[in-house]
Amino acid sequence: MKHGAAVAVIDALGRVAGWSEGARLLTGHSAGDVVGRPATGLLAGDIPHDTLAARAGTVALRHRDGHRIDLALTACPVTGADGEPAGFVVTADPTGAGLAGEAFEQASMSMSVFDLEQRYLRLNDAACKVMGLPETALIGRFFPDTVADAEYNRGFQHHLRQVAETGLPVRYESFAAAPALHREHLWSIEMWPLRSGSGELTGVAMAAFDNSEQYWARRRLALLNEAAIGIGTTLDVVRTAEELIDILVPRYADFASVDLLDWVLGADEPPAIPDGDVLLHRTAHGSSCEGNPGAAVRIGETDVYPPDSPPARALREGRSVLSQAGEPEFVEWLEERNARSPEGRPFRQDVHSIIAVPLRARGTTLGVAVCVRTAHPDAYGPDDAVFAEELGSRAAVCIDNARRFNRERSTALALQHSLLPRGLPGQAAVEVAHRYLPCGSLAGIGGDWFDVIPLSGGRVALVVGDVVGHGIQSSATMGRLRTAVRTLADVDLPPDELLTHLDDLVIHLSAEDSGEEVAELGATCLYAVYDPVSRRLGLAAAGHPAPTVVLPGGAAEPVSMSAGPPLGVGGLPFEATELELPEGSVVALYTDGLLEDRDRDLDGATEDLHRALTAPADSLDDLCDSVLKAVLPDQHSDDVALLLVRTRALGADRVATWDVPPDPAEVAAFRQAAGEQLTAWGLDEAAFITELVVSELVTNAIRYGESPIQLRLIRDRALICEVSDASSTSPHLRRANAFDEGGRGLLLVAQLTQRWGSRQTGRGKTIWAEQALPEG
Repeated sequence: MKHGAAVAVIDALGRVAGWSEGARLLTGHSAGDVVGRPATGLLAGDIPHDTLAARAGTVALRHRDGHRIDLALTACPVTGADGEPAGFVVTADPTGAGLAGEAFEQASMSMSVFDLEQRYLRLNDAACKVMGLPETALIGRFFPDTVADAEYNRGFQHHLRQVAETGLPVRYESFAAAPALHREHLWSIEMWPLRSGSGELTGVAMAAFDNSEQYWARRRLALLNEAAIGIGTTLDVVRTAEELIDILVPRYADFASVDLLDWVLGADEPPAIPDGDVLLHRTAHGSSCEGNPGAAVRIGETDVYPPDSPPARALREGRSVLSQAGEPEFVEWLEERNARSPEGRPFRQDVHSIIAVPLRARGTTLGVAVCVRTAHPDAYGPDDAVFAEELGSRAAVCIDNARRFNRERSTALALQHSLLPRGLPGQAAVEVAHRYLPCGSLAGIGGDWFDVIPLSGGRVALVVGDVVGHGIQSSATMGRLRTAVRTLADVDLPPDELLTHLDDLVIHLSAEDSGEEVAELGATCLYAVYDPVSRRLGLAAAGHPAPTVVLPGGAAEPVSMSAGPPLGVGGLPFEATELELPEGSVVALYTDGLLEDRDRDLDGATEDLHRALTAPADSLDDLCDSVLKAVLPDQHSDDVALLLVRTRALGADRVATWDVPPDPAEVAAFRQAAGEQLTAWGLDEAAFITELVVSELVTNAIRYGESPIQLRLIRDRALICEVSDASSTSPHLRRANAFDEGGRGLLLVAQLTQRWGSRQTGRGKTIWAEQALPEG
């Protein structure tokens, strides 16, 4: 604001002869109040001698309201027509002279001058805009009387007083409001003392720089940095959306929501964004007001967004969409929200600005975040849109990472469950209970597996294994190994030989996968075979923990055996161990995740396992649960497979054995003996087929085998006929020609029984055949 200079004319008698408008504005005295009166009546103190001599300097005047004004005055003598002194023209230009005054008035920062009592002496245009009043309404007023009673205004006055009392400059920052501004600003304030030519302190000058834009830019950058740490702490889609809300509310928005497309929460591939209505799933929302009064959709619900709504536009256009109060789409949006949830209408009546931000990651749109402002005075602007898109992009990558992880985890888990046995077949040899627990860590599903495989002669194979690593690759490898073990078990190989063949297979698989000749895969496996007739358990391990055995009424003890090298090492032998178990013994086979963990003591976990295995339990299933509860922590970092087996025995009343002399004439006698045994067992209906099978198998053993020869019948869940001899040559089916006298025996056995086969033993081989028992 520009003003004319304050001018007064003093006549030769010291009376005021003239008084300008500028003088009135400066002192508050009108021309009528002072013209004709002594000029000394305006003084608030004596004029220094050096000022009188120089006719220039600082003079203290009394304002009309009584406070003191220190002004820099200049006196210019005036002569009359006769050349005699006629008085003085005294000027005081409050805006300074020339360019300095123009600079003060036109400065972009707020500048003010105060007297030593914190009264306004001067304000520039910027200061008047901040205060919302013209300079004339502020000159001479006490600062606290012109502002609200707030902490930052009291601090401002304190610094003014401090400069006036100490004569030292002050510089500080204040986040404060101003009478004419609608929100708080960050001010960088500098105050310095004003002195007369003699060095006397005459006032305090102040300049305030508005650093709000830089402040908000720093705040947005800080939020982005915080988002980099605070979003994506877990690989959970919902939790990631909640973390985005925590960043947005209340610093960026008074209410915010995250809505995701349905496919993001499932396992489907991303569909195209529809041009019409968009169906979104409310995943998270938050409000600065307790209870989320602005939420029109509950978490977990779906909502249909019209094509012209900000969220639908943001999804379709792939950019932030701003909407302000009064705009047609804004009004329509609020009306739709109010219609859906009228109870939130009181909250929404203060909404003045919204921004919808698409959540896009790797070129795919996942959903939209909507931010709403009510208490925040500023409407969203272009800078906010840029910030929102950057934050949305970062959050979307974290959401997509969580989605991809969950999808891979679900796929791996489904694959693993499809490969693990769903229902183990009933066994006469053992009672079985099992548990499989996938890990809860971010590493994903592992490659643990277990199996129970029926073998010939009423025996059963027990398997546990572990493939190093996690994810689909480990599950797929586990599936291949499980299939291989089942295939080798069908050949009826001893445990150590089976692991040798499995080791060769792993070497071939790893070489195919890596392109190298030999690569260590790191899988482990334990293979055991239990025979209920002999009650003997034979087992061998490839880098796998030894099982624990609990004898009836005894303590739990680990089986003393060699662990052997892990599968894939090659060139090293596997050692078999055999032990006899009384009926009712419990064998616990498990993977290393049951006991080993970086936060647990292995010895302590082993003691917990032994204690849990010997605790009373109503069933083997209950014992499984008790073991897991006693041994595992709440959060286990690896997959766990546990297989509990209680042994049974086939007594002498269910097994019949005969030594067969190598004489074809004796075949009829053994066929008759087999029929008599079936009659004793109450299985006369099976006698005809059994006698034919015995005849064929015994005849083949006498004709092609070597002594000693043994016939054995086993009454298990099936009727088993076994013929053993000392020859290692295995028989095979062949097609007999029309005029051949032999070659049809095994074909007949295969046709008459459910299944048949042969297995190598330490003393030769055994040919066996199974047939179903008659019902009833």
